[in-house]
Amino acid sequence: MENKNKKIMKLIQTAILAALCFVSFTFLQIKIPVPGGDATSLHIGNAFCVLAALLLGGWYGGFAGAIGMTIADMLDPVYILGAPKTFVLKFCIGLITGVIAHRYAKINSSNDKKYIFKWSTIAAICGLAFNVVFDPIVGYFYKQYILGQPQQMASVLAKLSAVTTFINAVVSVVLVSFIYNAIRPILIKSGLLLND
Repeated sequence: MENKNKKIMKLIQTAILAALCFVSFTFLQIKIPVPGGDATSLHIGNAFCVLAALLLGGWYGGFAGAIGMTIADMLDPVYILGAPKTFVLKFCIGLITGVIAHRYAKINSSNDKKYIFKWSTIAAICGLAFNVVFDPIVGYFYKQYILGQPQQMASVLAKLSAVTTFINAVVSVVLVSFIYNAIRPILIKSGLLLND
């Protein structure tokens, strides 16, 4: 019975973090329009994707980020066509972050605050570095070959995306490092930090 409750709790936390990803992207973004009806954004949605991976592990955290950010894209006419790309990239951010934090560094097995801060920050940097590199590259090929945009436009969008993705990553790493390390002790005391 306890295992069933733990699984239900993890699903509830996944849904809450997916909602946080959705809300932070949808309502807390600065949209930067580009020619051709497209846009790029400054936002903190990726911070909650990484936070989900630190709290829930790679699989659940990756799905929380992927689901929340993909729903946000699907409900925004500017980003709707990029929703499949978003799902894959955000899932990978969560998976990479979770694998480094939980499988490699095993942060849930430690009580050393410096160790946890160091590895939660390193895991966040790795997950978001993946996004900084692959979001513009995947976006370029996705827009050119799947959506049929001209090469020059796809190239301009990839360059703009690289800049905004880097800014988003830096802000997200700082934000999530402090949020995770602030709420972790509270979640442990309340029994809501689920180990696995």
